[in-house]
Amino acid sequence: MAADRRAAAPKAPDPGLQRHIEQALQVSPPRDLETFARQQLVQRVFRPQLSGLERLSEGPCLFVGNHSLFALDAVIVATVMQLEQQRFLRALGDRFLFHYPLTERALLSRGAIIGHPEVCRALMEAGEDLLVFPGGAHEAVKPASQRYRLQWRERFGFLRLAARQGYTIQPFGMVGPDEFYDQLISSADLPDSPPGRLLRQLGILTPDTRRDILPPVPLGALGSPLPKPKRCFIGFAEPLDLSRFAGRTPTPRQLEKLRDDIAGRIDGQLRELLLYREQHRSEDSLLRRILTL
Repeated sequence: MAADRRAAAPKAPDPGLQRHIEQALQVSPPRDLETFARQQLVQRVFRPQLSGLERLSEGPCLFVGNHSLFALDAVIVATVMQLEQQRFLRALGDRFLFHYPLTERALLSRGAIIGHPEVCRALMEAGEDLLVFPGGAHEAVKPASQRYRLQWRERFGFLRLAARQGYTIQPFGMVGPDEFYDQLISSADLPDSPPGRLLRQLGILTPDTRRDILPPVPLGALGSPLPKPKRCFIGFAEPLDLSRFAGRTPTPRQLEKLRDDIAGRIDGQLRELLLYREQHRSEDSLLRRILTL
């Protein structure tokens, strides 16, 4: 009986996660010189434009969007939302990014948090705006042929969490960041390319390396490592209120329907934004056109 009681005992809380949660809850929107410089850089270089603001949820919500190559979209959308809408989005990141104390402090100070259910639950209970890209690393290293295509697979974690908390999901689409870089060598071709063979010789690429999340070899503005100054367009779809699920988890069928609903709203925004951009290409300066070739 004692053994049975021990087996049924709840799992002890992770001290590292508890510390992370406490630190995350103490973070306020940064207003230092670095933040100001980043805001000015994003505004001048990428000229982000927001649409669908009338559909933007007024209360705290989970922002869900399409992910771009190298994940630069998170920086842009979070920067623009803080500057123009005074909303501090807390981006969810993989735990390995927070492995070292120095990088953890740097990411936390800019609003990022570990994408763990316990961390997200605590920030939702505090009424924070969260930002997630369900496609994760797969969308962040996708080939050029998959630009602006969602690759969510069977990921429902963000939905389960938002539903149990009765949170609102705010879908959005973003056009621009997927074209910051061309791909000199795609992710799929990298392992068998000359750079890939060199990486194997150096021991950086091993048989255990996950090939599905290898990054491509990028080619930025004028062949440099800098991103092309593509204009960015962010469109908000109708929000999805999940308060009816508060305290419980939707069934697998409900989760699938919710996921498809959200994905459909994002795809709709992407189609509208791509069309709008084509109709307004003439507004780009000659210098921007040259740098984005």
